[in-house]
Amino acid sequence: MKDTKPVVFIVDDDASVRRSLERLMQSVGLAAKSFASAALFLESGCGEETGCLVLDVRMPELSGLELQEKMARANILLPVIFISGHGTVPISVRAMKAGALDFLQKPFDEQDLLEAVYRAIDRCRQDQAQRKDLMELEARIRTLTPKEQEVFAWVIAGVPNKIIADRLDTAEKTIKVHRASIMKKMGAQSVADLVRMAEKAGIRPSPTQ
Repeated sequence: MKDTKPVVFIVDDDASVRRSLERLMQSVGLAAKSFASAALFLESGCGEETGCLVLDVRMPELSGLELQEKMARANILLPVIFISGHGTVPISVRAMKAGALDFLQKPFDEQDLLEAVYRAIDRCRQDQAQRKDLMELEARIRTLTPKEQEVFAWVIAGVPNKIIADRLDTAEKTIKVHRASIMKKMGAQSVADLVRMAEKAGIRPSPTQ
């Protein structure tokens, strides 16, 4: 994903808060888009950009916590910073358990918010990079033939070629050919590389017993 200028999305039903936060973000060179309700934010189709969401907790119709839940179901992965003038410990705990990056009480110090925003943008970039790496890894795995995928699972279990050949009722030289092809397609330099790739992709080694 091409990294562009970060965008700070602001969702708050208070127009004065939205204007104030927009000016604050723009003053430090960040792009800002604001919405008067959670529903308007969802309807906008935003969320794939590099950035974060500054979200009020209490809003009419759809609360900030409910928006957070809908974002999770819709796989909208923007880091969330909650702001609230009526926050309670249970609300903040619920928000953080659901993955919020920060929870600030109104009135908050502008520098505290900016620091939270910068942390959220860094998190967003890290998450995007990890998702990109995983997509590329899964694409390499899809280039493996069914037999290579089967051998892959034995190799990452640490099983020698001769035993793999016995288990799969084939010649050891055939296993060597499959193994070399797997290493090349996966871009791996060692079995340890393959093991790390398998762990990242959620591939389990074949049981050795």
